[in-house]
Amino acid sequence: QVQLVESGGGLVQAGGSLRLSCAASGRTFSNYHVGWFRQAPGTEREFVAAAIWSGIWSGNTNVYEDSVKGRFTISRDNAKNTVYLQMNSLKAEDTAVYYCAATRSMRSSYSSVYDYDYWGQGTQVTVSS
Repeated sequence: QVQLVESGGGLVQAGGSLRLSCAASGRTFSNYHVGWFRQAPGTEREFVAAAIWSGIWSGNTNVYEDSVKGRFTISRDNAKNTVYLQMNSLKAEDTAVYYCAATRSMRSSYSSVYDYDYWGQGTQVTVSS
């Protein structure tokens, strides 16, 4: 199992950019599936993006929630045991606490909170308008 710690959140102007990091410890997790979720006050946690491990030769398959396609990019640096979420063209509605999650289990999809076994504590992203 792994421990996950998010960082990189903060206050940013609408239209700006921010890069979130999810650092894993405990063991290497290059072959884990990793997702980013977000939760605004009074709302349920929602899917943002996932990097799905597709095999040692295939690498990752990235998927995104429709509202962030073309603006957000999920990536991972296996040497650093870190997953990133690059967020560009930020909007006020992107304001939320962002969480990193991981699982080694095979799922039909990786867009549900129930698909993941390990979670970080979250990092706050606030976009001013």
